[in-house]
Formats: sequence, C-alpha cells, structure tokens
Amino acid sequence: MSKVLYNSLGVSAVGIASYFWGKSGSNVPAGDTNVKTPTPPTGVAPVGSGTGAVGGSFDPALIRPQDFYKYGFPGPVHDLTTRGEFVSCYDRATRNPYWVVEHITQELIRRGEGVDRSKSVFKEDETIPLKFRNRLRDFFRSGYDRGHNAPAADAKYIQLAMDETFYLTNISPQVGEGFNRDYWAHLEDFGRRLTKSYDDVRIMTGPLYLPKKCADGKYRVEYEVIGSPPNIAVPTHFFKLIVGENKRDQGQKISYAAFVLPNDKIENLTPLTSFQVPLEALEKSSGLELLGKVPYYNKKDLCQEVKCEIIVREFLPQTQKVLALPGK
Repeated sequence: MSKVLYNSLGVSAVGIASYFWGKSGSNVPAGDTNVKTPTPPTGVAPVGSGTGAVGGSFDPALIRPQDFYKYGFPGPVHDLTTRGEFVSCYDRATRNPYWVVEHITQELIRRGEGVDRSKSVFKEDETIPLKFRNRLRDFFRSGYDRGHNAPAADAKYIQLAMDETFYLTNISPQVGEGFNRDYWAHLEDFGRRLTKSYDDVRIMTGPLYLPKKCADGKYRVEYEVIGSPPNIAVPTHFFKLIVGENKRDQGQKISYAAFVLPNDKIENLTPLTSFQVPLEALEKSSGLELLGKVPYYNKKDLCQEVKCEIIVREFLPQTQKVLALPGK
C-alpha cells in the first residue's frame, strides 16, 4: 500500500485490529481459563514422508508442514453440546449456531408442573472460550431480538430444559416485529402441531448467510455485525429442516420438508410453502450433509402428507386486531 493511500485511509491495519480485538500480548484473554486445546487429526499420512533425495541434493522428507501443530492445532473447532431437549453446534467465527437439532413429541411439549418461561433468563455459555463467546452486552440496543433456534416452547416438560434454550449458543440476532415475534413464531408452532401427525418430530434449525445481487450485477454475501466490538453476525436467512417419523413405518421411512426464510418482516398471509426448498438446495447453501443415510425411496414430502401452513390466531378486542403468538 502506498504511503499516500495509507495516509488517506487514516488508520492502519494494526489500528483496526486493536479496535476490534484489543492489543496483542497474550493468546488468552484475562480471566479466560476455559480454552479448549484440540488435538490434531489422526490417521493422515504425513507430508514429505518419502525417502531419498531429489536430484541428489534435496530430501522431500524434510518438508513437514504438519509440524505447525506443535504450536497448537488451529481448528476448526466445533463446540457440540447436548442439552435436555436439543443438541447445538456453535460457530466461533459468526458467534451463531451452525445448527441446532431438536426432538419433540406430544408428551415433551406438554407443560410440566411449575414450568414458566418468566423464570428463564438469557445467559452466556461459559463452556465457550471467552474470546469466542457471544455476550449479553452484544445484543444491547442492537435493534435485533435474541432469537431462539430451539424455541423455549418446545421444552416445556421441565424447567431446566426450558432454561437451557436461553443459552446464547442457541441464540441468533433476528428481526423482531414481523419475524421473530410473528411469522417465525408461527412456523415454530407448525413444528409442534406436527406431533399430532407423527410420533417423533425432529427439527434442525440454523442461520444462513446467502448472496444477493448487487447494483453492479455481481452477487455478494453481505450481513450486519453487531456487538461491542462488532463480532456477532446477523444472518440473512434462517432454515428449518423438519422430519416426521411414525413407529408403525418400517425400513427407516421418513417425511421431511426444508424451509428457508429471510431474516426480515414477513406478512402472515404468505404461504409457508413459498419458503419450501429442495433438500439439495439447503445442503449447498449450508454446507451440511442432510439425511444422507436415508435411501431416496424412504423419503417422502411432508407437505404432501400434511397441510404445510402457519396458523395465526386472531382476536378482535373492540376495533384493534391483535395477532397472538402460538405458545412462544
């Protein structure tokens, strides 16, 4: 970079790094004693393991990039956590879940004695190293809701299970009015209603960061980042993959439907099926392998078996219409 350009920017790369992450001096932030040290992958043939010299003067065995591991294996690290009602896989880079998987049944979604959402509070997940953790303060005045991936209403059978849905590793920034408090909540209710049609309902939910066409005709992935410093990615979209099973079915038969919704206001009159996407499209967008062990002849379109629609309960006190959230 030329000196003129450098001065015109008015900030150095070091300055940018200091603004976001503070001054370098230690690999571990003060007070962070919970840093995981992953082990390097095993079973991989070492690079340069051949013998003999090339041209009589160079031995390829001396090339050992894997020796970098002696400084510590860089990752990626997947923080996989099993809770009472769901399993979450956390993305340290975006500070969102990669995905969250739930298992719900009619019995599980019944409210247990004394279970009350008002007793639950959002909390940081201290199993995540401090430097990769999403913090409560990062959502303060961000303009976004702390949106559940596994909803609290899916874990009403015991207070602990509901409380666990409030860990920030299960949370993503979501548009509030028109999405998290409306259409998204009705989609969550649709998943619970499926327990009337299927013995077991398994739901995978997660954020997506999808490209859009810009003014110059090129496609780019653009998303907001919130927090102080800005470090939590605001997803452009969210997905739900819903799988229904019945015990009477033999041979691993399942019914499924995949939905991708924009993280934006959605009119409640929008048909849910307008967000249904082929499983392959979701795989390509998310980078996930989905339902790969189920033969194609054992997979059925869930929306061909049940009516895929949201239900908006409407109340009309006096002249004002209020849309009630279904068990949110």
